[in-house]
Amino acid sequence: MDHNVYLLATDPKNACRDIIHSRDTPLKVRVFCLDEERYSPNANEIQLYGYANSKLYAFETINIAADDALDLVEAIQWYADYIDDPEMEILPEDPRMGKDIAM
Repeated sequence: MDHNVYLLATDPKNACRDIIHSRDTPLKVRVFCLDEERYSPNANEIQLYGYANSKLYAFETINIAADDALDLVEAIQWYADYIDDPEMEILPEDPRMGKDIAM
């Protein structure tokens, strides 16, 4: 089974603002640290969530194409390995929903 190769663009001014790029497809995924910054999901994109290293992350596609949706989980799993938490559980919904969220 072939695996995509992923690259990471980091923001030197914000350690929580990474962007995962697929080298082999147009997939791009923006990473948000929900414990440290405000986040409003874009209704036109796909969002997934995950806890890793005691932090809650949101992963949101950038200009998603139908063919790229299948690679999203693989990109997030790659990121989980990158941040040294390969057992990160990927969640389909924001686990904070229904609770008071300070924004």
